[in-house]
Amino acid sequence: MYAAIILIVLVVLIIGPQYWVSAVLNRYNRKPEQNFTGTGGELARHLLDRFELQSVKVDITSEGDHYDPIAKSVRLGEDRFYGQTLTAITIAAHEVGHAIQDARNENLFQWRSRLATLAVGAQKVGSLLLFLVPLLSIISRAPVVGLITLLAAFLVMGIALLVQLITLPVEIDASFHKALPMLESGYLLPEQYGPARKILRAAAFTYVAASLAGLLNFWRWIRVMKR
Repeated sequence: MYAAIILIVLVVLIIGPQYWVSAVLNRYNRKPEQNFTGTGGELARHLLDRFELQSVKVDITSEGDHYDPIAKSVRLGEDRFYGQTLTAITIAAHEVGHAIQDARNENLFQWRSRLATLAVGAQKVGSLLLFLVPLLSIISRAPVVGLITLLAAFLVMGIALLVQLITLPVEIDASFHKALPMLESGYLLPEQYGPARKILRAAAFTYVAASLAGLLNFWRWIRVMKR
């Protein structure tokens, strides 16, 4: 009984944040706002030019809204790029916020980039270990295989979550110290300030929510390896 309750609570804690992020972004992505004369992509280009970041590109992506510090590109999903909804405009400003962090060589952003590179390497090692687990199990038939499985799962899923938690201040800064002041400087109506803050809060927690949801794979791997 208690185990079932604990499991339900854990599932809610893991899935809940992702559901909340999706609900907020979808709520304000349903209809164009009449006071917006441009799209999310056009606003991103305008803001970048305003901050003298003409070298930073604005591209369409199918891999989720993000700023690519290597390619120096603000990348928006098609609905954000062409959209005139409050979500499209606000997310565009959030990603421009990251471009500004990069251009200013802000310490937190640079630290995040280094950690992200480390996380990619750790995930590759974890994936390799997971691939080798069945072979090691056959050869050794020892408890150490279980420890290797746990280590591999942590490297694949846990490192990503850890990086997002450590670098959450970077997302919060992009939302509330960069994007929000820009949006409130004449791009939004006063009645849109509150909803925009909700969207920016969701944008800041997007990666953390996705990483939490990904932890469910950890449980699946453990169950498979126990069979």
